[in-house]
Amino acid sequence: MAISKEALPSLACSSEFGPSQAGDDKVARLEDFFSRRGANYRQRVDTRPFDPHRLDEEFDELTIRFEPEQRALWCLFNYTERPCFTPRFLEQILALQMRLRHGLAGAAASDEMPLRTLVWGSNFPGVWGLGGDLALFSRLIRAGAAADLRRYAYTCVDAVYQNLTKMELPLLTIALVQGDALGGGFESALTNDVIIAERGSKLGLPEVLFNLFPGMGAYSLLCRRLDGVRAQQLILSGRLYEAHELEELGLVDLVVDRGDGVAAVRDYLERNRRRHSTLLALSRVRQRCQPVTYEELIDVTDVWVDTALGLDEADLRRMEHLVRAQLRRHARTHSAPAEPLSSVGQWRIADPAAAQPAR
Repeated sequence: MAISKEALPSLACSSEFGPSQAGDDKVARLEDFFSRRGANYRQRVDTRPFDPHRLDEEFDELTIRFEPEQRALWCLFNYTERPCFTPRFLEQILALQMRLRHGLAGAAASDEMPLRTLVWGSNFPGVWGLGGDLALFSRLIRAGAAADLRRYAYTCVDAVYQNLTKMELPLLTIALVQGDALGGGFESALTNDVIIAERGSKLGLPEVLFNLFPGMGAYSLLCRRLDGVRAQQLILSGRLYEAHELEELGLVDLVVDRGDGVAAVRDYLERNRRRHSTLLALSRVRQRCQPVTYEELIDVTDVWVDTALGLDEADLRRMEHLVRAQLRRHARTHSAPAEPLSSVGQWRIADPAAAQPAR
């Protein structure tokens, strides 16, 4: 199976992937990607059998469960290091996306898709996602490591774009937000067809607090859902919004009581079972009429990298203050007694009603 044109560089690559390779020539970027992966990469085929029931065995940053009655694949973030998008976390997200892309390509072509819906959630109490790896950012910025920072940023774009285009598969994507979705976490949620959030969840883009902006899709995605003026206002505010506030803006599709998120997703899928194909068609129409291209995301990310490299010492100290807060939050969660668990079909996830978000 030939790899798609959306294939992107890995954090494991050591050669520079700089701005001269990432300008207007997408073909040059793709050829560079292939050359660094080896001569046989174009013909590489994932020969492992695809079994959605066993995907969970391949990952530790994710808990994956398949519910065949609704043909829904639930993918929950475990955040083994910190509740943000560390390089290791990103690599596993990309690995899952490519696993789905390759494993389901034949089924999609034959109208025998075992999956209809991909649900993204979190196992970390009070957190859906805190965005980019700020510890890595500050270290690379201090070192002036532009190539490494750009490589990380491009990998984020990889994951964003693959979910936005749904790996070119006929899937509905849902973000189940049970906790804070900040910065890149909010950007990631916006790539989904549907956002269902529990009350008490906060979503926002705080990057302006350390003189940066969200550079992995926020402006592009918000412009499509709102408009350029309101997108910029939301970014510059740095505010953390309650879920119901974003529901009023049309950025969140449904807000439910705390602890009711899983049931709300299942109810949404059941209510829309008969018009699933219509929802998929509308998603394709939206992408056609309001496309977010890979080139656009890369170009914006290049501006983000240049801006990040210009941050001063005060900005970096603010960033590192947030890193320490993330570490304390992670430590409190992982040193506490086990949270009560609630049954979810034949699997279990942390009960968000049992733990208040750590501050």
